[in-house]
Amino acid sequence: MVLVPLIRGCVQLLALPILALSYLGLWDPICKKIFPFVMARLTKRYNCKLSKEKNQLFSNLREFAGPGGKLTLLEIGAGSGANFQFYPPGSRVTCTDPNPNFEKFLLKSIAESPHLHFERFVVASGEDLRPVADGSVDVVVCTLVLCSVHSVDAVLREVLRVLRLVSRVKTGEPSCHPPTPGRSGSSTNMQTGGPASLPVPRPPPR
Repeated sequence: MVLVPLIRGCVQLLALPILALSYLGLWDPICKKIFPFVMARLTKRYNCKLSKEKNQLFSNLREFAGPGGKLTLLEIGAGSGANFQFYPPGSRVTCTDPNPNFEKFLLKSIAESPHLHFERFVVASGEDLRPVADGSVDVVVCTLVLCSVHSVDAVLREVLRVLRLVSRVKTGEPSCHPPTPGRSGSSTNMQTGGPASLPVPRPPPR
């Protein structure tokens, strides 16, 4: 019985610096700086373990190339650029992430991926991709993203907006609930146990 209050007191003591930083408004900025550093290292291990699955997931990207055979690709929540090695040569890549501190890690991955044509990095959330023009990309990629966004429906609405007439969303998520049919323009089931290729037709013009 004495042990429980003791453990609780220790936890509260350990959490005190975090609470103090949160109160001062410093915790989120610190996390934003540390998170990219941690993810850049973890994604290397993640790629090694899921190399076979990722190669399979991205194996048919070239099929969705636009006019002239050029593939224009948008990656939402690109992080440190862990997927770059799996994209076909000559792909024109635009990356978005809400955390601007990922940019230096992203640029490092770009330098290590001379087979790609990097267009730009945009600081934006998946729910608001206004810097990306309507119908401007052939494929949208998002891995380990949809389960951390505020609204999957909002992300899919943006995906439908930026995709060309017939394209696909490439997603690798541990578990994502499907959007409500009819709300996002697609009723595709997004509850997957691993990488998946989701057909997302653009809604017909009104």
